[in-house]
Order: sequence, then structure tokens, then C-alpha cells
Amino acid sequence: MQPPPVDPRVRRSRAALFAAVIDLVSRGESANVTTAAIAEAAALSRQVIYQQFGDRDTLVVEAALDLLRHDVLPQIADRPALAPRERALVTARHFAAHRRFYRPVLTSSCASAFSRGLAELHLPPNRALVDQILGDDRDPQTAEDLAVYLTGGGIAFLTEWVVNGADPLDCEQFVDRLAHLHAALDRSEKLSARDEGQPQ
Repeated sequence: MQPPPVDPRVRRSRAALFAAVIDLVSRGESANVTTAAIAEAAALSRQVIYQQFGDRDTLVVEAALDLLRHDVLPQIADRPALAPRERALVTARHFAAHRRFYRPVLTSSCASAFSRGLAELHLPPNRALVDQILGDDRDPQTAEDLAVYLTGGGIAFLTEWVVNGADPLDCEQFVDRLAHLHAALDRSEKLSARDEGQPQ
């Protein structure tokens, strides 16, 4: 992910490009929009795209991540006491509301880079969650491995839902399914501890 720009002119041009990308991809339900179409919709030159992003795919990925940063993260960051289910619902509702944009992104040449960006956004809160679950006696490598595992699995689960879920996407059902997965993992951990003779 790119650091936020300092120059106000660059911020304005990026905002115009992001808005153009989101609109064009959503309307056409395809991430294969041309740089010429994006530049025209943003009332900017194609040169600005290449100067700021290098190529179209990087611009599409940055637009998707910017949308998440501005819509989802503040809702979670501004409410630290928000329950895990409610945090998951915030994310699910966002992706459902913007499905016509995210589905093409997740099925295009941008998918891998976007998934890496999603991982960067979700890994820190998952690290905190793992620390909370494992407590003070945790092994640092196991904790990091578990945070990476949960992040990657969560992104794959979300991607499958956004791409292949029935219309309209059911956010409550999705979060229920996610909760069942977490409960199954918890049961598995308790059974493993019992089999190894560890206190549960």
C-alpha cells in the first residue's frame, strides 16, 4: 500500500481517480477499464495515472483499499468496544454495498495485489485478537503464524462470499457462518488440549 500523499493537489487528483475507477468498474462490472476512460472520467490526463500509480491495476487496487480505509476502518477504530460480531458485520455490509465494484476486482488481474492489501489491513487486529486468545504464555512464532493463518483464511472466505454468494448478499448469515467457524476452531483446540492432557 502506498503512503498517503502530502501535496493537496496530489490528494485531489487521487480522489478524482479513485472515484472514477469505482464508478467505471461498478457500472461495467469489470476491472478491465482503460486508463483513457479513467482519465476522462476524472478530468485528468493519463500521464497523471502513470506518474502517481505506474499502471491501471495499481490504481484499481489503491482505489479499493482507499474505499475500505475511509468507510470501514473509521467505523471500527471510532468504536473500540464494538463486539467482534458487530465488527464483522461492518465489513460484511461494506462489501455487500459495494459488491459490483469488489467482485470484478477480486476476479481480475488485481486480485492478488488487493488480497495482499487486505491482509495488511487485517493482520494488526488479528494479531491483537490472537494475543487476547493465547494470553501471556504464548509462543511469539505460533501467535504470528496463527494471526497470518486467520487473516488469509478470513480473506479467502470473504472473497468466496463476495464472488459467489447468492444475490442479495446476506450479511447476517455470512457473519453467522464465520462465528460457526470460530466456534469449530475453539472446539478443536479444546479437544486437542484434552487429548494431550493439558488443562482446558
